[in-house]
Amino acid sequence: MHRADAELFAERVVKVDRPSRHYAMLAAPNGRFLGVDDEGQWIETPAADDRVMWLAEGATQLRHAVTGRLLAAEAASERAVRLSWQGRSLATGTSSYAVAHGPARLPSEYLAFLRENGWVCLASILAPETVAALERVACTDRYADRYRDRSQPMLNQDPAMARTAAEPVSLWLIRQYMRTEDICLAHPPALIVLGQDDGKRNVQGWHSDFPYHWGIPVDGTVPTPTGETVLGVQRNVCVSDFAKERGATAFKLGSHALEQPPPDAWGTAAMHARPGYRAAHGLPYNGPDADVVEAPGGSTILYDSRTWHRAGVNRTPHRRAAILQAMIPTYVMPKNDTSVAYKSFVGCAAHAMLNERERDQFRRLMVHPFPGSRGRYAMTLDAELSAS
Repeated sequence: MHRADAELFAERVVKVDRPSRHYAMLAAPNGRFLGVDDEGQWIETPAADDRVMWLAEGATQLRHAVTGRLLAAEAASERAVRLSWQGRSLATGTSSYAVAHGPARLPSEYLAFLRENGWVCLASILAPETVAALERVACTDRYADRYRDRSQPMLNQDPAMARTAAEPVSLWLIRQYMRTEDICLAHPPALIVLGQDDGKRNVQGWHSDFPYHWGIPVDGTVPTPTGETVLGVQRNVCVSDFAKERGATAFKLGSHALEQPPPDAWGTAAMHARPGYRAAHGLPYNGPDADVVEAPGGSTILYDSRTWHRAGVNRTPHRRAAILQAMIPTYVMPKNDTSVAYKSFVGCAAHAMLNERERDQFRRLMVHPFPGSRGRYAMTLDAELSAS
């Protein structure tokens, strides 16, 4: 890149609008969702697929997205409803259900887009109260006047952090895309706050995420293309509104299919990690062959980990927050130990505030099991061996 081209910021903007409506999900007290299976039977399941999607029709009715089955809903409390079908109370073992915030489109529609393009944006998938809680932990947006609580890990400060990791629609999509139910986090969920760029500090260059690590100078880089075997999906949660000038992530959408690292001419992460590289060479490529996905806060961007991308450059005075989650199949060695963070979280108040489904899903994401002669064991860090 020529130094004169360093400040172009001419990436193509792919704008995802805030949805005007969302599907609802009917959550039992244990967090599992009410739906209708392929045989027309009532089910409760942790999987957030088309079978558990409902559309509100007025204030007292919910229509099933697949079968058209119509439920009457009567308020049971501030957050829960009692349901009846064909004039009779719905007998499923639960007296009432919470009407939970769902996706703007059917999960199957998102999956078709993800499989075709290698990425998808779930616009405003998080409930508004969850977004507000994440802003409070990050001290951004509506809570920009607050100071970060450094007395405890961010994960432990609010159940919204783990609840976001256990968000069911994106988990279903990742499992379908990677063709396995057994997925986990490669590192603890990381809440990243990007402040205003000062025009001097080094910025992140182009790369592909863990476990591929193309363009990144680390051990363990995946050496060859993996084809239909997907070793990773990155899940970026937009806590703040994502916009180009506010540092939204830049991508080369579709580059996952190339099965190769980003070119040196674009400025890789390895190059831009060198001291003084920006002063000598300017910013990584930010011309019209790159893409920036703009999306409202509370959205989640899923993308194949082979996709070339880099952090954005925040040219505003407003801090931008995101949660980064590298998702892998459990047969891939995680990037970082998650056991210490998980054990700390289990002992805090935030863990007790999750429902049964959320606790179970988060445990599955954070505890990496392996079989042994006496059962299953949890993989963890050996502090003494590491120190040696």
